[in-house]
This record gives sequence, C-alpha cells and structure tokens, in this order.
Amino acid sequence: MNDRAIDFEKGNGLVPVIVQDADTGRVLMMGYMNREALNRTRETRMVTFFSRSRRKLWTKGETSGNYLELIDLAIDCDGDTLLAKARPHGPTCHTGNESCFDLEPGRGWQSLPEAVGGLTRVIADRKDAMPEASYTADLIRRGVDRMARGVGEEALEVMLAAKSGEQEALVQEVADLFYHTMVLLAGLGVTPDRVALELSRRKK
Repeated sequence: MNDRAIDFEKGNGLVPVIVQDADTGRVLMMGYMNREALNRTRETRMVTFFSRSRRKLWTKGETSGNYLELIDLAIDCDGDTLLAKARPHGPTCHTGNESCFDLEPGRGWQSLPEAVGGLTRVIADRKDAMPEASYTADLIRRGVDRMARGVGEEALEVMLAAKSGEQEALVQEVADLFYHTMVLLAGLGVTPDRVALELSRRKK
C-alpha cells in the first residue's frame, strides 16, 4: 500500500478504518487512524487507532486482551478510507459481541462463513498444538484413512436423517459432516478458501 495515496488531510489528519475478520469477512468495527497509529499498527501487527475523544493512540485490546492481529491493509479508490483485515483474539465489541455491529445469529446463509471461519481457526489451533485430550487432534494424528472415514460415516448419517424427515437431526448431522470435512481439509493442508474459489469458478 502506497502511503502517499492516503489522504489524511481530507479528515484533518485522520482516516476511517474498517476492520474486517480476515477469515470470515465479517465487519467487526470502525475506528480512525492518523499516521502515527498507522505506523504503530504496522510495527506491532496489532490494530491501533487514534481516539478522537481522548486525543491519543489506543491499541484495540490493550485493556481487555481482545486484540486485533493485523493480517493485511488496503486503501479504497479515493484514498480516504482504509480496510484492515485482522484476526480477532476474542470479542471485538466492548459489549462482548463478536462485532460492534451486533449482527444476530440465525441470519440464513450469510452466517455460514462466520461459522466456517471460526471452526477453521479452532481446527488450525488443535493441529498446531496437538493436545492429547483433543478429538480433533486425535483424528489428524491417526491420518487420512481415519479422517476420510469420519466424512463417510457422517455423510451416511446425513442421508438417514434426511430420509427420516427429522429436521433437527438433519441439522445436527450436517454440522457433523461439515466438521469432519473441515478436519480432513486441514489434515491434508487444504484451506477452505480453495474450496470457495472452486465454487465461485463453477458459478461462472
């Protein structure tokens, strides 16, 4: 990103910054940065803003511990707004919600990417740490045959639940199938975004 393209003057030394979850695409919050806050964000890789009320820099999470780990920064076409893609370490909003925009669960398909993104992070953490008591780690540890068998077993359960006509059972079994599929992808080093790209290609 070319800093010279950022129009700080337009906002009297400040530019609005939209923070987006790097894994799910969900908008988490909006704040403001001056040049110093932008530099601090890059140096620490933790999203840092300029507080207009307190007239000083503040790093998101410095009191709560719910930091926003910077993944990428982009500028809009007019040069007066930044997009910070970040990985949240805990809830972003001071109310305890994941997003300051307080979107409620159960919003149809638009809530699915958030759930998949959260599950992706959990599985990646288990794969890195490989704790003994973790079912996810045990599946990965036992290799591709065990992971693939889990997908097959859950696919059969989905079919049986569908034939039974029990919607709640179907929801539970599809969730299990999603989980085991995500574990298989992670175990083989395949990221979900590659599947998303393939779906986009087929849509065209």
